[in-house]
Amino acid sequence: MKVVVIGGGFAGLNLSKKLAGNIQIEVTLVDKNNYHFFPPLLYQVATAFIEPSNISYPFRRMFQHRHNLRYYMGSLVKINMETNTIATDSGTLDYDYLVLAMGAESNYFGMENVKNNALPMKTIDDAINLRNHILLNLEKLVKSNDPLEREIRRNIVIAGGGPTGVEVSGMIAEMGKYILEKDYPELKGRRDTIFLVDAGHALLGPMSGKSQQEALKVLTRLGVQVKLGTAVKDFTNDKVLLSTGETINSNTLIWASGVIAREAPGLPPESIAQRGRRIIVDEYNKVAGTSNIFAIGDQCVQTTDKNYPNGHPQLAQVAIQQGKLVAENLTRLSKGEVMRPFSYYNKGTMAIISKFKAVVDLPKGFFKGFIAWLVWLFIHIIPIAGFRNKAKLAFNWFWSFITNDPTLRLIIRPRKGKNR
Repeated sequence: MKVVVIGGGFAGLNLSKKLAGNIQIEVTLVDKNNYHFFPPLLYQVATAFIEPSNISYPFRRMFQHRHNLRYYMGSLVKINMETNTIATDSGTLDYDYLVLAMGAESNYFGMENVKNNALPMKTIDDAINLRNHILLNLEKLVKSNDPLEREIRRNIVIAGGGPTGVEVSGMIAEMGKYILEKDYPELKGRRDTIFLVDAGHALLGPMSGKSQQEALKVLTRLGVQVKLGTAVKDFTNDKVLLSTGETINSNTLIWASGVIAREAPGLPPESIAQRGRRIIVDEYNKVAGTSNIFAIGDQCVQTTDKNYPNGHPQLAQVAIQQGKLVAENLTRLSKGEVMRPFSYYNKGTMAIISKFKAVVDLPKGFFKGFIAWLVWLFIHIIPIAGFRNKAKLAFNWFWSFITNDPTLRLIIRPRKGKNR
């Protein structure tokens, strides 16, 4: 049986690893990057707290000695259901079963200026680009005597008050508190102004009221200006226009406000939900209107789980659990057995706010503070691929938190050259 998996995130990777060693199933993992990375920690790469290599691991290294797993570099161009093939930007692959696990991308809600000018945080490239932007801004800031330019470079706007927006706001505020004056004595006594904007009535919308209140309290103490019930409407000419009519002079708009499922050209139109472009699947994660195509993780919406009639939240745990179950079901299909339906087991949600401050919502309780922060660190080390990566990340975290002075503030601008 040939299984092609498109996307090497939490869903696709866990499915592939679950099938490792099954000689009845030949798995090809397709991804445009040659590495798996850990999205929850992208903001720490973007703020120069950890290295990209701490949260990424090459697929080919991971698949060594797993003889039924193969990696294929490419991006999906079209699914050809009639011939059971997919066209990629680097060739064509055939399949018996296809699994779509491409995840989601930033949703700019039709605002072209925001799409063209804002700084997203969905990939390693995005994180490095944001790090370069922040550091270059500071280098130019210390040389400028123009009050308007200084204001534009000092103001940082973060759109989206979910976990990513809260975490990056707290980290940038911590940078300003502990690092700015040490690296840039020219800016002594002056702090960046950080604006966290969200259209909802509270930060960390999906989490408990206690978590929301704690996030607001901690960020406010750090000097972050939180604007709730407020959305970004435009971003052009170094001005961020808000739904309240207010304008913020800034050349830094970090976009953490909403996602939309990646496109899967070739699927029947009736299999795509109107909201969020997610792919409609049944209780086995099989795509509506197909017989041998599955979709898992953030890219799909499943309404058959009695506890989640409107679909599951787009969380890593959902993707991991769906990936593992679909792998088990593919094994069952290869043996002529009946598949098992998916039911999500909620292990809770958590978010870090700042150094030593985090919140954890469990199905039967809530806790915060230093203990929650330690739990957050521990939980986020476990899924990192590779023992060396876990050890490096743990050491880097320990050193950075103790010294308040990580040494990763490098401006790296690779040249664009020809690939031969």
